[in-house]
Amino acid sequence: MRGGYREVLVVGLPLVASMVSGTVMQFTDRMFLAHHSLEALAASLSGSITNFVFMAFFVGVASYVNVFVAQYTGAGQPGNVGAALWQGLWFSLLAGVALALLSLPGGWIFALAGHAPEIQEMEVAYYRILCWGSGLAVLGMCLSTFYSGRGLTRTVAVVNMIGAALNIPLDYALINGAWGFPALGIRGAGIATVTAWGVTALLFAALVFTRGNEARFGVRSRWRPDRELFARLMRFGLPGGAQLFLDVFGFTVFILLIGRLGTTELAASNLVFSLDHFAFMPMVGLHIAIETLVGQALGAGDPGRAEEVTRSALHLALAWALSLAAVFLLIPEPLVAAFRPADMTPAQYAPVMTMGSLLLVVVAFYTLFDGVALVHFGALKGAGDTGFVMLCQSVCSLLLQVLPVWLLVEVLGWGVYWCWGTLAVSLAVLALAARLRYAGGRWKAMSVISG
Repeated sequence: MRGGYREVLVVGLPLVASMVSGTVMQFTDRMFLAHHSLEALAASLSGSITNFVFMAFFVGVASYVNVFVAQYTGAGQPGNVGAALWQGLWFSLLAGVALALLSLPGGWIFALAGHAPEIQEMEVAYYRILCWGSGLAVLGMCLSTFYSGRGLTRTVAVVNMIGAALNIPLDYALINGAWGFPALGIRGAGIATVTAWGVTALLFAALVFTRGNEARFGVRSRWRPDRELFARLMRFGLPGGAQLFLDVFGFTVFILLIGRLGTTELAASNLVFSLDHFAFMPMVGLHIAIETLVGQALGAGDPGRAEEVTRSALHLALAWALSLAAVFLLIPEPLVAAFRPADMTPAQYAPVMTMGSLLLVVVAFYTLFDGVALVHFGALKGAGDTGFVMLCQSVCSLLLQVLPVWLLVEVLGWGVYWCWGTLAVSLAVLALAARLRYAGGRWKAMSVISG
């Protein structure tokens, strides 16, 4: 049945695999760094997420080309796909320059966070390397929309898995100093990640710019900037980029504030977020699949199919969230123990072990809200309702995450568990807002490719 579980899974499962491959990259970074030192683990998430808080805006805009490709495909206008892709590519080149420049204030950013000096030094080094290479990640994401927007998601999965597979041995070699490489610690993790981004972008470029794709989609000849189409991409894409930026910004401030409570709290939060990625990122894959399928359905003038897609995806997302929640609740200790540094005894690691296990209970609770929000926001973004999504994320990130956590840490001093409880409440509100907006039905009459 069109719009049923089968269609969602055909498009969504490769994207889930793609998201999991990205999660594996991050997970292996942190696993190798955890065995290198507890300080390197503590610095890894704060360094990478601070980079991503800036990269998120540009990724969010570039990735919105996916909806343009989807709606042009649904409307039977393949000739416009190449033009839409190129508007995203021009934006991606500008993004690479901007992100490289954002490496400059790294020292000031982490000094403001107030973490221990040895952690600050590693945070700055890791952050700057990631900033210098972030343009490659944005470029690769934009190129991937040529396939994801048409529902050809297996290609996206294969290319991203190749990048992830390359990252793992590079991590091992460059962090620890193996196979003739120097031992670079956290700097080696950054170089490995940037190298994987570059290889991924090159592979996508080789697959996209072929003679066959030029004949059908104009991927070579439609390279010129198109003022009207670029403006439309910015009209819908900028709120999408702002939404992703605000989402990551809220989590970044959260991590930076948690770091002020102590190294144990920061390390426990970092490893729990790493585990949470296994619940969250597959649902992000479904989110992108919903964007694509809703965009194609609305481009073809079939809102009924868009509703069926969303309903099917919601059931799948909740089933995945419940499965991971059960794992987090039933076996938290082995998961947390996997991050114990080689030079720490179980007794020394016990505070992180206890705290991480309790925080996984919070993650098990809010994972369900994540699923509801991601599915419905995917449908709204596939229609073009990016302004509302941005507004919701603004309220939740700034008023329900950043401000309350700052008060808890800096004013009340109530500790890490209260902070994580606040995070769960904000995600519950976000899920409710997304569901109510979707149920209102205004999105059914929206379009990004006309008007």
